Amino acid sequence: MFMSLARFAIISCVSATEQFCITSSRCSRNLTTSSVFGNKALRDNFKMYVAEERGSPYSPDYRVYFKDESGPISPMHDIPLWADREQRLAHMVVEVPRWTNAKMEISLGEKLNPIKQDIKKGALRYVCNVFPHHGYIWNYGALPQTWEDPRHVDSGTDARGDNDPIDVIEIGSRVAARGDVLTVKILGTIALIDEGETDWKLIAVDVRDPEAARLRDVADVEQVFPGLLRATVEWFRLYKVPDGKPVNRFAFDGEAKDAAFAHRVIDEVHEFWRALVSGEAEASDICKSNVSVEGSPHRETREQAAAVLAAAPPLGVPCTPPATVDKWHFVSNL
Repeated sequence: MFMSLARFAIISCVSATEQFCITSSRCSRNLTTSSVFGNKALRDNFKMYVAEERGSPYSPDYRVYFKDESGPISPMHDIPLWADREQRLAHMVVEVPRWTNAKMEISLGEKLNPIKQDIKKGALRYVCNVFPHHGYIWNYGALPQTWEDPRHVDSGTDARGDNDPIDVIEIGSRVAARGDVLTVKILGTIALIDEGETDWKLIAVDVRDPEAARLRDVADVEQVFPGLLRATVEWFRLYKVPDGKPVNRFAFDGEAKDAAFAHRVIDEVHEFWRALVSGEAEASDICKSNVSVEGSPHRETREQAAAVLAAAPPLGVPCTPPATVDKWHFVSNL
């Protein structure tokens, strides 16, 4: 049976527009049942999610919704931040698979916060290929239940938060699929200053990756994947230049901070999210609706969430991205 986004389940057969995952280890072709149930962290957090596409890929109506075994959920509010809090293993929602260009992101303003393609100046957004890179050079996404509060000025970056969930780059060898929910080990973080806002980029590795055991902190990344940190800083520094924007800058001179530093940032943005969803903080452009957060005034019923998904258009034929997506841009190292 063919599956949307080319995924399958260990224990269930699903329709062509649904894909199942285990939250602590999203299903992939080389994942075995024993590898899940032989790991206590994964076994204790066994849970099934569905990523369901609606609309036509590469069009304005395209969305990827999420469901658990009881129905539709918000990936921002209803997927727990921690897969294993004691071991500091986090859940990551994959928005953009490695080597792809479509700028997909969690839609903050819509109910159920589905993934959609970003639109700028009326056009669907694709990141440019800055030589020698093509598309995103890692799996890119966000940690659920986090929010970079734009009212908060970080003491290290001297800039306000960017009003988004905190971003994650997953550096393992597997090319993930859009809508995957991975369990990742946080290794460190880079502090991008994007148009004057703090935009943390967490560095992480899928716990299933063959090199995950060798990666304990950001210092190990250069040893295991030499050149990747340098390429990452270059990618973020230059990726907007072909669009006529200036180079991006970084706090800490682009130095990647270690895992302990990154975990402090995660704890902080998790508390910002908690204030947001509880009503203590306000952001009028973010939909706080959820189906699972205890005490949240924005909590809704499963029936209300199901009605939102039911109203979305059915999965359509993918549109063709513009030919310019494959163009390579040559930018001098400004």
